Amino acid sequence: MLIKNLIKLVIIFFSLQILLVSCGTVDKIKSIHKPVDLRKEPLDPDERARRNIETGKGISLKNLTKNRATSYEFSTSNPMWRASLETLDFLPLTTVDHSGGMIITDWYSDNPNNKESVKISVRFLSNELRSDSLKIIVHKKTCSNDLNCTVNLLSSTKIRDELHSTILTKATLLAQREKEKK
Repeated sequence: MLIKNLIKLVIIFFSLQILLVSCGTVDKIKSIHKPVDLRKEPLDPDERARRNIETGKGISLKNLTKNRATSYEFSTSNPMWRASLETLDFLPLTTVDHSGGMIITDWYSDNPNNKESVKISVRFLSNELRSDSLKIIVHKKTCSNDLNCTVNLLSSTKIRDELHSTILTKATLLAQREKEKK
């Protein structure tokens, strides 16, 4: 028992020696902590912190926690977002993420006896009102019975093209209405 304690103390002692030696010499420490000329530096700590941030010497946690106005990129102020929700309002939605800019519907079939259903994903690539800022993905599920279903990605379909044009048209009209109100 005494030998184990002695071995532990020796290991701790050598570990501390290695750590202390690796810290460097007194000259290195003096070069890190340069003396400050108080005639050039402000005494007020807030002013000093602001000046350090402006010169790139530090960060401010106040800027991270300030109550700033948010930019509602994909929320209700965006005409593309509102037009997409209005266009897809007849479908059951599984994911509606306005901060990520994505709308995903559930599987939908207009006839319950039909063995085919579709799932639509709408992705907003930017918040600008352009045709390339919207990506619509349509999946088609075909079931031969309740347990045997296949899912296919439909790359170019009439559904996708019609949704794309309808959303852009509605978004354009909504944007025009907002401009007229202002």
